[in-house]
Amino acid sequence: MAFQGWPEAALDFFEGLEADNSRSYWTAHKATYDELVLGPMTELTDELGAEFGPVKIFRPYRDIRFSADKSPYRTEIGATVGSAYIRLSAGGLAAGNGMFHLAADQLSRYRQAVADDVSGGELDRIAGAITGQGISLIGHEILKSAPRGYPADHPRIELLRHKGLVAFIEWPVEPWLAAPAARDHLAEFLVTTEPLADWLDTHVGSPEDGESRRR
Repeated sequence: MAFQGWPEAALDFFEGLEADNSRSYWTAHKATYDELVLGPMTELTDELGAEFGPVKIFRPYRDIRFSADKSPYRTEIGATVGSAYIRLSAGGLAAGNGMFHLAADQLSRYRQAVADDVSGGELDRIAGAITGQGISLIGHEILKSAPRGYPADHPRIELLRHKGLVAFIEWPVEPWLAAPAARDHLAEFLVTTEPLADWLDTHVGSPEDGESRRR
């Protein structure tokens, strides 16, 4: 079945889960989750995956083993499509694409590539095109000053200060969320941010320990 959007009842489900994050609520409303939350996400990611890459939908259960918050259920549904992340919650829809946290070896390669006039200039143009579309650039951490070994007046100092780089956007609840247009918004975001993901793949790559840092 083709993706038709998420109905209002899907957002109501998450509002209820935020208020009552319990097994009893989950059991009573699991059919709603399966049909109106997970179902549309599966349809959406199947459609996007054909163009943008492998898909993974995350389980609704939180890992509470080492968390002070023992709430058992996620109050959102998340999925990855290729290098990008998609999230639906009661507050609306969000998407990110890039590398949120850079391991030490990745960070070293990132800074070298940003400092280089050719590769750094390319990233600067990519970043400008992305932010020009109203999309933010965020990361795990952004230094308040220049990283050690780089001048404070470097022409790309803002990019050098990042310790992760992700294009990120949040859409509040709008009528189009309940329509196929939601797919179009996400597809446009993925096309716009794909050059950033490609640049990071080329110049930063995976961490040496093999752990994925993509977000």
